[in-house]
Amino acid sequence: MDRKKRILSHLNLSGQGLEIGPSHSPIAPKKEGYRVHIIDHMSREQLREKYKSHQVELSNIEDVDFVWKGESYADLSGKRKFYDWIIASHVIEHTPDLIAFLINCDEVLKDDGAISLAIPDKRFCFDHFRPITGLGQIIDAYLQKNSLHSAGTVAEYFLNVVSRAGSIAWDPYASGEYNSVHTLEDARNGFDRVMAKKEYIDVHAWCFTPHAFRLIMHDLHSLGLIQLREVAFFPTEGFEFYITLGRRGNGVNMSRLDMLKIIEAEAASGLSWKSAAQALDQLYARVRPLAVRLPRWVKALVRWAARRPG
Repeated sequence: MDRKKRILSHLNLSGQGLEIGPSHSPIAPKKEGYRVHIIDHMSREQLREKYKSHQVELSNIEDVDFVWKGESYADLSGKRKFYDWIIASHVIEHTPDLIAFLINCDEVLKDDGAISLAIPDKRFCFDHFRPITGLGQIIDAYLQKNSLHSAGTVAEYFLNVVSRAGSIAWDPYASGEYNSVHTLEDARNGFDRVMAKKEYIDVHAWCFTPHAFRLIMHDLHSLGLIQLREVAFFPTEGFEFYITLGRRGNGVNMSRLDMLKIIEAEAASGLSWKSAAQALDQLYARVRPLAVRLPRWVKALVRWAARRPG
């Protein structure tokens, strides 16, 4: 199943849809016959101007039905319980208030509708060295009614995002060195802009592995903060995973403790085989002068790990 089929697989595509922030790469474009409205932060003309110097297909940018300026989607569109489906690809991680975003979507979604999300897996993109977002941060942002990313979030983002072999996203088998994308001066500048000017700076506020996100959705529903539950889940392909939510979802079919164990394993799996091999090699180099003989199986593991991809 390809990317598009994963995103569309649990949506009633015969109904009216809404795509949020598709920019130059819509999943369900009007030109392919989908009955869809588009919400974006700029008009089509403004988006084409924004991306004209980028290497993207400008003709993919479609007419924007609703230009979002911070209001609720119901107020913006004048519609409530109207849409059969919603798509948001690489949107939710940018939201200053994740819970408010989901509530906004729920307000315009029919009771039997669903929202399909494509979300970057922090292990395989520029968020690699950033911490996994916790439930408390998300609830606090909601209670504080955040409409901007905090100065702390902006500083942490600029200080820690990386590229790998020159790319800001990669698959689990990628190799190559990590390099910082931004400088300390970038972090200071971003921090000052938020503190002094209360400026919105577009960054990833939230970082997830697949089950970290699944657990947060489970907990938010259990606490009564959202009405949406998991309908379907597809694990990471490349650098992103996919989840569909709806009021009639069944949720996850495992315990919180089991999910916590999987999240721990996911975090550990972000270490590539090459990195593991290098760590073992460094250990061997340290103990060798001490005339400590390592077991043969450790040496074999070093040699085997060094041959693994990534």
